[in-house]
Amino acid sequence: MYLLLPGRHHLLTRYQKEYLNRLVKDGLSEVKNHLGNPLQISEFPTAIIFAVTSANHNNTRRNPLPLYQRAMMIQDFSRDLEIPVFVIPIDDIGQSPNFASYTIKKIEAESEMLLNLNPMNTVVLCSTPVLKLYSGLGFSILPVERVPGREEKFNTKLPWEILEDLATNGKMDPQSKADLVSYMDQASIRLWDVYNVWDKIQMLFSDSLIGEDGDLTESRDYNTYVREMDLIAELKFNETKNYILPGRIGDIGCAVGSWIKLASEKSNLFESDFYGVEIARQLFQVCEQRKENGEFPNPNVFFLRKNAVSGLVFPAGTMNTIHSSSLTHEIESYGNREKLLSFIKNRYLELAMGGVWINRDVVGPEDKDREVYVWFQDADGTNLGQKPNSYPNLKEYLDSLSTKERFFRFQSDFRKEEGYVLRTEVFSVDGIEYYRMKLADVCEFLSKKDYTDNWESEMHESFCFWSFSDWKVHLESVGFQVSHQSHSYRNEWLVENRYLGKTKIFTSSKEIPKSQEDLIPMEFPVTHMLILAEK
Repeated sequence: MYLLLPGRHHLLTRYQKEYLNRLVKDGLSEVKNHLGNPLQISEFPTAIIFAVTSANHNNTRRNPLPLYQRAMMIQDFSRDLEIPVFVIPIDDIGQSPNFASYTIKKIEAESEMLLNLNPMNTVVLCSTPVLKLYSGLGFSILPVERVPGREEKFNTKLPWEILEDLATNGKMDPQSKADLVSYMDQASIRLWDVYNVWDKIQMLFSDSLIGEDGDLTESRDYNTYVREMDLIAELKFNETKNYILPGRIGDIGCAVGSWIKLASEKSNLFESDFYGVEIARQLFQVCEQRKENGEFPNPNVFFLRKNAVSGLVFPAGTMNTIHSSSLTHEIESYGNREKLLSFIKNRYLELAMGGVWINRDVVGPEDKDREVYVWFQDADGTNLGQKPNSYPNLKEYLDSLSTKERFFRFQSDFRKEEGYVLRTEVFSVDGIEYYRMKLADVCEFLSKKDYTDNWESEMHESFCFWSFSDWKVHLESVGFQVSHQSHSYRNEWLVENRYLGKTKIFTSSKEIPKSQEDLIPMEFPVTHMLILAEK
């Protein structure tokens, strides 16, 4: 007879140890009345199966510990149980009504068909709502911490409650922390001490920028995103390759590892070590798979799933080159200014003397608060403002709109959740409509108007919060020297393919232009920057 204990198992408790010991030594005779379908076989268990769910996730609030640490803790925890204990990894399949049956099948496959669990030979130990899934399959349930027959009453704190309290109350008084730790089994305390899990969970839970599963945004279509990253990887690399210093090279926000792949092919970098850092689970998994496929010619390529915003990702003073691309604007957009300034300071601390941080990203114009007059094309789509539910999806609706109508939608959506208000004033000059607004707002629209497949994600992102000179000031304030080779520039492909014929920008010497002669055509501003910040 088997005992199945499913769970994420980031923390094990004294209560769980005592509970399992009672079942192993005393059998099920005392708890049979708690079983919905009492077994007709031996009352004494012959093995315990720890099904470690979300085994392929780590370094997030929902799953702070990697599988190997959880497995080590379980084996340490189980030394005194006196019967065989199996640790079976169960990968995450999201919210699924079939999760219990998937777990049973996964246990059978992972054990090479040794463990065939069914309602006649297995009791499930579970206190969470997941127990209903197993009960629905006919399994008998033992409630562990839950008081039998009482949905919301528990004999003791649940493991996740203890972890969450320790994580979110980092400044609690010593006695309160000691009270929480007293619930933990010594195996958990030992592993948490060795791997300093105490600080790690506080860091993960304190960072509002990263979601429960480690992603910056839940509204991004990663299939589209990966295709875009690979398409422009060579462009990014060619722009930065001459500035890479050999040695220890880190790529923060490495996406699918394309920049590292190209860099690792350069002959002068064959002796270098490469470290790709990516927090988004989907992208990190692609990196790992590409390495397993042998796509990187240099064997010294390593990928880390770490949060580069809250602290150092590399030991201080160890990196020769740090590269980031299209990342810093996301920190500003999904986090805040304080997090961006912290990110800049941490990169300075990580570099060795003489090292360089290569940062490629979008940038705002120097005179971003200047008011300009804008004309929008209205003959390249509909101008009826029809509701999105008239179309199969939001993308098709947005694609149907004229540039002018799409701007109105942008004006309504752009950083709405962040409380931003994009103000415009309409003027008619010789029968043509122009809209007066800040230059930065025009640039924000131009940079996002064509990304209709990720519109909801793009509406959170600010590109023009700093100009190139703003960046220079902030970098120098922490000690960086900005190389004279750094520069801002305009992406001419965007101008030729996305801007011309869609939008025109004008300045005026008059407060209210009365005729076309009062409007002075203006070139499209810069869109990107390459900054070489040297230590």
